[in-house]
Amino acid sequence: MPKHMPSDPAFRSHPFDDDKLKEECGVFGVIGAADAANFVALGLHALQHRGQEAGGIVSYDPVEGFNSARRFGYVRDNFTSPEVMRTLPGALAIGHVRYSTAGSKGATAIRDVQPFFGEFSMGGAAIAHNGNLTNAAQLRRELIERGSIFQSSSDSECIIHLMARSIQKTIAERMKDALRRVEGAFSVVAMTRTKLIGVRDPLGVRPLVLGRISDHGWALASETCALDIIGAEFIREIEPGEMVVIEGNKVESTRPFHPAKSRFCIFEQVYFSRPDSILGGRSVYETRRQIGVELAIEAPVDADLVCPVPDSGTPAAIGYSQQSGIPYAMGIIRNQYMGRTFIEPTESIRNMGVRLKLNVNRALIKGKRVILVDDSVVRGTTSRKIKDMILEAGAAEVHFRIASPPTAWPCFYGVDTPERSKLLAATMSEEEMRQWIGVDSLKFITLDGLYRAAGEAGGRDNAAPRFCDACFSGDYPVAPSDKIDEGFEMKAAE
Repeated sequence: MPKHMPSDPAFRSHPFDDDKLKEECGVFGVIGAADAANFVALGLHALQHRGQEAGGIVSYDPVEGFNSARRFGYVRDNFTSPEVMRTLPGALAIGHVRYSTAGSKGATAIRDVQPFFGEFSMGGAAIAHNGNLTNAAQLRRELIERGSIFQSSSDSECIIHLMARSIQKTIAERMKDALRRVEGAFSVVAMTRTKLIGVRDPLGVRPLVLGRISDHGWALASETCALDIIGAEFIREIEPGEMVVIEGNKVESTRPFHPAKSRFCIFEQVYFSRPDSILGGRSVYETRRQIGVELAIEAPVDADLVCPVPDSGTPAAIGYSQQSGIPYAMGIIRNQYMGRTFIEPTESIRNMGVRLKLNVNRALIKGKRVILVDDSVVRGTTSRKIKDMILEAGAAEVHFRIASPPTAWPCFYGVDTPERSKLLAATMSEEEMRQWIGVDSLKFITLDGLYRAAGEAGGRDNAAPRFCDACFSGDYPVAPSDKIDEGFEMKAAE
């Protein structure tokens, strides 16, 4: 079963997705729009791919004050009913969708679901955080020793407690104080009674964008696709190390942190973000298609069909097909309606594995030499099962092409990855992985090829890389203090 399970028995994570890196979180906020919570619910629906475990919304109304709703499960199941949305009045609201990356490693409690709320001397404030604080355990110990009482197991709650201990006079200034103390990755959307606030960490590891809603409203979102769903105009990305405070029709920008070179997460380009979003001025779809082009150049093979592993491998498979001239085909069909069908699978159902989720197009595959394009290999267990399905359908050969370099290091910046010993690429060479999966060939895009696909014509500048690629390179731009304290060994400098 997946490592993180909601305590609510009505919701269970899908039992066959534990061989993928889990989306971290998504944040969304709106100010200046009537019934802002309805806009937030729509935005969170568009960001559902970033977290399917739980979601929450906090709103503010001058008469009703602050109100909140937190639920396990999908946005569509929890924030579409008029009864729920009537409890969230006001023209200012923020929301969060979650897949747990820090905090409890067992059952998830409703108290861990964001946004978090705090009452300060100058009024209340709520925050929603995408990312992970790498010194949260150290901060938590320090805060508890000084009298703080934590209500959740989430690292994000540290920010609220640090704000409470600040001596600054405004909530925005207290937030600056708090965020200067934390390490790691954070894109934060926050709200007071009158302001919507957005902040990115100095490295800009996680995305955050600004949008305009007609003439009077503003929105902050993890991705541009969430602006599209509410008809908001994409204005710009919040820059690394920037804080914006929006009140009325005014957007005020400050730089609370020491300047640093941006290290945006490259896996956002590979897998996490939706292909219809824009990141760094580039279409995510186009970057993924170009990854396939680079893969075809770097790792050609004679074959009859190029087939994506749905759905994340699709753009790269299209690019591979276009570059190689080998026909693109839907050799694997995804069941789009898994949902919660198998809440408590029996052992026999569990043994069916990915067959419940994916099915081979036998008439197309039989007798063919097939190139399967997938976004990544983590533990490799799903790759083996898919290979078995393709061979059982009568394929003559199976070749895997992977649209990312080998994932050999865990992420500590907001992505739920296994410990290093459970990552296939941490313990095996590429040839050993090929033999273990049991395919005719296995090739990963190189790190240079990935950078070229993301717009860096010269590949990766090892002295000053543009992206955070620690999961591939072991080059962590922020030392994971808590993990080092637990005995994690960083990669030796080359």
